[in-house]
Amino acid sequence: MATIDLGKIKFKWQGTYAGGTAYVPDDVVYYMDGSVGSSYMCVANTTGNAPSSGGTLHASWQYLAKGQATSPTTTQGDVIVRGASADARLAIGTAGQVLKVNSSANGLEYGIGGGITQVITDSDTTTGSLALSSQSTLYDIPNLSVTITPGSSSSKFLISFHLMGETDGGGAHAHSIVLKRSISGGATTLLRGDNSTSRTGVFTQPLQSYYNSDDDSTPEYAICAGFLDSPGTASAVTYVPQMQDHESTGNYYYNRCVNNNNDTSRERGISWITVMEVVV
Repeated sequence: MATIDLGKIKFKWQGTYAGGTAYVPDDVVYYMDGSVGSSYMCVANTTGNAPSSGGTLHASWQYLAKGQATSPTTTQGDVIVRGASADARLAIGTAGQVLKVNSSANGLEYGIGGGITQVITDSDTTTGSLALSSQSTLYDIPNLSVTITPGSSSSKFLISFHLMGETDGGGAHAHSIVLKRSISGGATTLLRGDNSTSRTGVFTQPLQSYYNSDDDSTPEYAICAGFLDSPGTASAVTYVPQMQDHESTGNYYYNRCVNNNNDTSRERGISWITVMEVVV
């Protein structure tokens, strides 16, 4: 009876697969299928049949040791996602962005999340006067301005502001507030009502109250307003409240009354404006 040396029974290493080589069972080769390198064992006589294609084995081969694709990531924070036919790299987003499903609902992307994504405010406690020297001319309220850069051109801005002050025109004056918007320092847009025909377009009209005494019978203003604006831009947007006098000229005394004596009946206040970016 013949003697069999078990130590000589082994696979036959053939190196890297070559299309013109005839392979027989137990031959072992190395082959790169796309970006995945693996070793394969021949299980049937074959010539010109690559071990696998697109991850699918040929009938003449079996995996001896299956490799793994090289990571497509290149930068810290990258994410591996499934692309159209293989794993792909999704580069890390920018600060404040969230991972979400894209508009086509077939992949992931980084972008602005829903809700309030940023809040910018400006306030003023100083006192002073603003000359309304030209009738029906718009004047910026001093020391109140907010510039905000949206994360997306589809973002909306929720604007709220409070103005405290007094005018020196008595009942003879009619004042109103307009909100001015400018994009990247360019031309301004006025947020106000429709001023068709002879009507005056305003954002809000102050309610006039009077302190009836010999020295202070002037309109006092404490105005709160809110508005949801859709500027439709990804550039920096600046908002400034403005005042105008429709009937005469005079002064607006901000954060104080006309008579600024040190007395408990001569109030001082605070004015502010807040802009919140809202993503839906």
